[in-house]
Amino acid sequence: MDPQQQSAIQGAKVLMVGAGGIGCELLKTLALSGFHDIHIIDMDTIEVSNLNRQFLFRRSHVGQSKAKVARDAVLRFRPHINIRSYHANVKNPEFDVDFFKQFDVVLNGLDNLDARRHVNRLCLAADVPLVESGTTGFLGQVTVHVKGKTECYECQTKPTPKTYPVCTITSTPTKFVHCIVWAKDLLFAKLFGDKNQDNDLNVRAKKEASSSKETEDVFERAEDEDIEQYGRKIYDHVFGYNIEAALSNEETWKNRTRPRPIYSKEVLPESLTQKNGSTQNCSATDVDDSTVSAMPLLGLKNPQELWGLTQNSLVFIEALKLFFAKRKKEIGHLTFDKDDQLAVEFVTAAANIRAESFGIPLHSLFEAKGIAGNIVHAVATTNAIVAGLIVIEAIKVLKKDEDKYRMTYCLEHPSRKMLLMPVEPFEPNPSCYVCSKTPLVLEINTQKSKLRDLVDKIVKAKLGMNLPLIMHGASLLYEVGDDLDDIMVANYNANLEKFLSELPSPVINGSTLTVEDLQQELSCKINVKHREEFDEEKEPEGMVLSGWTQSPPTKGESASTSKNESDVDVTESSSGPEIASKKRRLSETEPKNHKRETENVEGEDDDYLMEIEDDDLTEIENPMTVSKKKKRVA
Repeated sequence: MDPQQQSAIQGAKVLMVGAGGIGCELLKTLALSGFHDIHIIDMDTIEVSNLNRQFLFRRSHVGQSKAKVARDAVLRFRPHINIRSYHANVKNPEFDVDFFKQFDVVLNGLDNLDARRHVNRLCLAADVPLVESGTTGFLGQVTVHVKGKTECYECQTKPTPKTYPVCTITSTPTKFVHCIVWAKDLLFAKLFGDKNQDNDLNVRAKKEASSSKETEDVFERAEDEDIEQYGRKIYDHVFGYNIEAALSNEETWKNRTRPRPIYSKEVLPESLTQKNGSTQNCSATDVDDSTVSAMPLLGLKNPQELWGLTQNSLVFIEALKLFFAKRKKEIGHLTFDKDDQLAVEFVTAAANIRAESFGIPLHSLFEAKGIAGNIVHAVATTNAIVAGLIVIEAIKVLKKDEDKYRMTYCLEHPSRKMLLMPVEPFEPNPSCYVCSKTPLVLEINTQKSKLRDLVDKIVKAKLGMNLPLIMHGASLLYEVGDDLDDIMVANYNANLEKFLSELPSPVINGSTLTVEDLQQELSCKINVKHREEFDEEKEPEGMVLSGWTQSPPTKGESASTSKNESDVDVTESSSGPEIASKKRRLSETEPKNHKRETENVEGEDDDYLMEIEDDDLTEIENPMTVSKKKKRVA
C-alpha cells in the first residue's frame, strides 16, 4: 500500500451493519487490510444453519450474538485493533443521525429491504458514504452511494416479493408455487393460526352443505373428536368438496383443464394404524417434542424423494395429528416457518395433493421447502468475493477517489470474458423522493378515507417511515414519540379515526402534506388530489401514490392480470426485522435514462430479491443493461 492509502485505512472509523454471511467475510477482510476501528451492528443470534458459510462461528456459539462472537473471533488473530459490537437492531433509536456522523464510511451486509432503506436514509442525513452489497447463490453486487455524487439506494426500482391473484390461488392454480401459497398462507394459517380468519376455504359444495348444520365450522374440532377423523374431514373438505364447489362454475372451466376432487377414502385405508406397519406400534404421542416429524413414522427418510398421492396423503394426516398431539398449545398462534420441519412436511403434502388434483407436477419436500421459503442456497465464495469488493470500494471512498468508484457485479457465468463486471456509478435520480425531495402525488377520497389509512397504507407501508410526523401547513396532525404527553397522544389517536376532510386542519383537494421521520431525518411533500371512486380490483387500497418506485411486473406474470385481481403477497420468513412485502410504484415522472430494465442475468430466474438461507439477501440487477444509464456527476 502507498502511504496515503495506508494512512486513510488506519485512521478510518468504519461501521458494519450485519455480521452474517457477508459480514463474517467483511470483518475478516477489514481486519487483515489494516483497519483499526470497526463497529458492528447485528440483531441476530447464531443458528446451526449458519455454520456452513459463516466461518467465524462454531457449534458452541449457537444461540449467541453474531456481532459479539464475530468480534471475539477476529480479535484472536488481530488483538491490537479496536472492534466494538452492538447486539441490536440498527433501527433502534440510539443509532440515530448523530451516531452515524462519527463514521467515515458505512458498509452494509444486510438481509432485508426495510433495514437497507433505513440505513440509506441515515447515511444521507449524516452525509456519510454507504457501500451496499448483496448476494444470491453465485451472483453478487456491490454499489457505492455518496450523497450528491451518486444515486442513493432508493433512487431506483427495488424488487418486491411476487404476488399472485387471489382467484388464481384459490380456484385456478396452474403452477406448483400457486399450490404452495395456498397450502402455506390459506390452509396452514386456517388450521394452525387464527381460526377466526375467513377465507375461501370455508366454501362448501352443495352436497356437503346439505349434510351439515348451517352453523357448523368444518375447521372447528370438537373436544371428543378423534384426531384422525378430524384430519380426514379437513382432507375431504379442501381437496374434495371445495373442488366440487369450484367445478360448479362451468364458465371457469370452458378453456381450462377441470380439476379432480380427491377424497380420503379413495387414497387412504380405513385405519392408518392397521395399514401402515411403521406406525402401528408408534402413535403421534410417542414422538420426542424436539424432533417432531411425520416422516420417520411413515418410513420416509429422503427429503429429495418424490412422494406419490398416497404418501402425501399419509404425511398430511400424520402431520396434522402430530400438531394436535404434540404442539396443541401452539395451535391458534402458529405462522409458517421454513425451519419448522413439521410445518414444511404439512405444507408440502397439502400442496402436492392440490397439485395432483389440478394436474400440476408434484415436487419433493426439498424442492417445496425452497419454494415456500424462497430459498436460494448461499455460496461462501460469493460472500468472500463480495466482501473483498466492498473493502476495495471503501478504500476508494476514504481516499475520496471519486473517479474510480465502481458498481461491481459478480456473475455466475462469464460475460464478455468477465466474471466480475465493474460499472461506473450513476448520478442521483431527480425523481427520487428520498434524496431529491421530489413531491409525491396522492389520489385519495378525502371524505371517506381516515388519517389512519394514510398513516398505515402510505406513510409506513410505502414510504417506510418508522416514527412519522404529519403536518398540514402549520397544523400538526399526527406524531409518534416517547416524549409525548398523554393529552397529545390522545389527540393524535383521535385524529387517526377522523376522515381527512374532517381533521382540525381539513385535508382536501389541493392540500399539501409534509411527512417527516425524525429518526431518519427524512422529509417529503405529498400533494393531495381528491378522487371520488376507485376500482376495487385494480386499486384495492382505495388510494394511489405517484412519484415513488415499484418493480415492474415479473417476467412470465401478466401485468393485466395482476392489475385486475386482488393479489396475495408471497412473503417469506427472515431473521432480519422483515422482508419487504409492499409494492413500490414506478414513478410516472421518472426520466427514461433512470429506468432500469429487468431482463434476466445470464438466464437466472428474475426473482432478484430473495431470502438466502437465513441472512444473505440480494439486490441483484442485470449488469448487461445498466450501461445504458446516465453516468454519475463528476
